[in-house]
Amino acid sequence: MSQQKRHRYKLGNVYAIPLPNGKLGFGRTMEDAGLAVYKHIGESEFDVPKTEDYQFIVGVYRHALRSDGWVVVGNRPFKADEDPFPPPQCIFDQISGGYQIYHRGEMRNSTKEECEGLEIAAVWDANHIIDRIMGDDKWHRTLR
Repeated sequence: MSQQKRHRYKLGNVYAIPLPNGKLGFGRTMEDAGLAVYKHIGESEFDVPKTEDYQFIVGVYRHALRSDGWVVVGNRPFKADEDPFPPPQCIFDQISGGYQIYHRGEMRNSTKEECEGLEIAAVWDANHIIDRIMGDDKWHRTLR
């Protein structure tokens, strides 16, 4: 694995994410603290995904991008027909029982039906992302 370098956050950066099985996951930075995690699992830093085919898109803490072993292996600027923002995400308020949709920095009231199938709005840390890439869904919440 190449030496970790400090990188400023840049839209479209592709990070190699070391996995416990010795392989690499990959994630692409998006607007609004988003990380699009590719379905592709690579053998090396040079075995990057060929297409923008994502397994999931979540919010990520900036410090997670500086985790041990996470390195920028390229930058893929967003094309005119690509939305650089994560898709809408759902928020469930445990106190009121209400639902909201968060998208592009804005929240609006919603219904449970509108939220079905959407990612729950959260900001993930490096270990949570690695767990999810590896198929451990303990960090992935579902609607009530």
